[in-house]
Amino acid sequence: MKNLFVLFETDIYKSKSTRIFLGVFSSFELANKYAKENNCYTNKTEVVILEVVLDKFQEV
Repeated sequence: MKNLFVLFETDIYKSKSTRIFLGVFSSFELANKYAKENNCYTNKTEVVILEVVLDKFQEV
């Protein structure tokens, strides 16, 4: 299985309703580097990086 990391910019409370999709990356470090280079960490915004697994089937 392959892990991917999805990068979102959000408000300081990290609420789901304010998330802005910024990209999908192959590693956490790469996603974090991109966020820092593009000034996503400010006093009014935060970053959420979610790890997702590809090719996984599971009943809920």
